[in-house]
Amino acid sequence: MRSAADFIADTYALGAGPWTVTPVARGALGQIWKLAGNGSSFAAKELLFGCDEGQVAREAALRDAAERMGISSPRLLPNRDGAHVSRLGPESGGSCVKLYDWVDGGKADAADPEILSWCGRTLALLHRVGEGATETPDAWYEECPREADWEKLRQETSRAGMPWSDALARFAAIRAAELACHVTPSDPHSLVTSHLDMRPQNVLVGAAGPVLLDWDNAGPVSAERELARAVYVWAGGNDFRADSARRLMRAYRDAGGPGVIKGLDSFSMLFATDLNYVRVQAECALDPTATAAQREFASEQVVATLRGLPDPAAVSRLTETVLRLG
Repeated sequence: MRSAADFIADTYALGAGPWTVTPVARGALGQIWKLAGNGSSFAAKELLFGCDEGQVAREAALRDAAERMGISSPRLLPNRDGAHVSRLGPESGGSCVKLYDWVDGGKADAADPEILSWCGRTLALLHRVGEGATETPDAWYEECPREADWEKLRQETSRAGMPWSDALARFAAIRAAELACHVTPSDPHSLVTSHLDMRPQNVLVGAAGPVLLDWDNAGPVSAERELARAVYVWAGGNDFRADSARRLMRAYRDAGGPGVIKGLDSFSMLFATDLNYVRVQAECALDPTATAAQREFASEQVVATLRGLPDPAAVSRLTETVLRLG
């Protein structure tokens, strides 16, 4: 990435170097690098699976609107031509890159009452600023693999000798169907434009407070369903903390959030995204066109996700906890 560092610095008019890049974190869609030079630091996100420029435009628009509502997040910086995404040269791999302000901070503690209140309030503000969305949510949040899809994947992973193929088969035989029956299209009148990935891993806590990262998925979603997913994730998943769920919900409601959790079907987005994530990571682990590092990452993600999938019984108890708030 050394030549890439100089390329990015020039493309974004950051000044003469020397510039250095250091790997920081790897996510499902990209690699984060710290770009440093001239006494400044930036976060460069290398998109490993291509780039939808329309999606980047939605990200920039929502992030800027949220900033006006007081939500802190790194700026998505434009390059010399005013574009929010650039493509590296062939000698650097040809990937698309986005550049952000660097943010110093620690991981968000999902058990911290103040962080939970911030999360509920922030999600409410996002839903308010994003009200009136008319686009259809992406199928990732509205649909999930069917029985035939899981059977095909089971056969492929078994033939490939993947060490987790038996675990995948057991999941596909029972849990996948239990979750899939609650995955349905959203009510088109309940849609907002929002972040779509509000979880502790995407929040850093700096000197000035929490900062929301990773706006890549910004788009239309059911406010009710994004709220339900956030409550599940921030309250601790299947082993949820009732007090945490209540605190987040109260903060959301007090800040005027429009979403209301009504029952198990409110968690449709949670179930759909987890089911789809297992499938795409399993497919990537088998993909001969992916790099060895990408296949290894995908295989690890399959194992980790299968271990932590939502338990319908636990989610039902969480729903009861939330509904008791009145």
